[in-house]
Amino acid sequence: MFQRTHVCDVQIESVSDASRLLDLGGLAVDRVASDAFGGRVVHVVTADETASACPSCGVLSVSLKGRACTRPRDIPYGTRGLRLIWHKRRWRCRERLCPRASFTESLPAVRRRSRQTTRLRTELGYAIAEQGRIVSESAAHYGVDWSIVHAAFAAHVAGPLAAPLPPVKVLGIDETRRGRPVFAQDPDTKRWVLVADRWHTGFVDAAGTGGLLAQVEGRTSAATIAWLNAQPASWRAGITHVTTDLSASYAKAVRVALPDAVLVADRFHLVQLANKMVTDVRQRVIRQTQGRRGRKSDPAWAWPGRRGADC
Repeated sequence: MFQRTHVCDVQIESVSDASRLLDLGGLAVDRVASDAFGGRVVHVVTADETASACPSCGVLSVSLKGRACTRPRDIPYGTRGLRLIWHKRRWRCRERLCPRASFTESLPAVRRRSRQTTRLRTELGYAIAEQGRIVSESAAHYGVDWSIVHAAFAAHVAGPLAAPLPPVKVLGIDETRRGRPVFAQDPDTKRWVLVADRWHTGFVDAAGTGGLLAQVEGRTSAATIAWLNAQPASWRAGITHVTTDLSASYAKAVRVALPDAVLVADRFHLVQLANKMVTDVRQRVIRQTQGRRGRKSDPAWAWPGRRGADC
């Protein structure tokens, strides 16, 4: 059994080898047990006196009110499951001007009201942003909910996204399909309005190392113009060329927001358009000379773009 009186006796200087192996700042391993499923249950106690600081006023408390147990999730260890049980203390705040009556211990390693350790959240965000893993796969691997992984990823990229955009000379604009559109009924007009568009517009550094710069919902000229106009004028002035597909909406957006940039159609869509024109001509000639339609197996009728051929 866990001896609760042992909690208050743990000091930072008496960190055991198990505590060093766990390496959770401010927490010390009290004992390790096995559960009925072959996993390990690690009981930890607080080994940092700053955990008794009131989160509202910051004053260290010496008035113990009670004890509580939390079970924060942590990164995996080996091939067997591992669960943490933190036996923490609940303190009273004796500051008369502080609105908080009591609080439980918290540490940077396991923040207040968090069900995961800080390093697990960091690991989740790194797995998605830096390792290219998908959210659902990471959620299954680490045994957490999909929303937790998504929130960790959003927190991981918040800093880079808030940083200024790198200088770009050749801006690439293209569309990406993102599933099905979502509609909702307006409570006043009773009309169905688009809530989430199935198309997104991506902006990339086409000739540099900036990669994906942004992605906005919709593929209209208004959505494209809005994002471009939201960028600093000095950044927009540095763009000399813009490469897009043959979309009239993107062409309009470039003419409005980047009037000094040269609009360039990318090679893929040019070749695709040329292949389509060649196919149209060949099919028209077959109809005129042979008086029939083509078949899928007819080489003179098939579109060469489907076979990867170029004109």
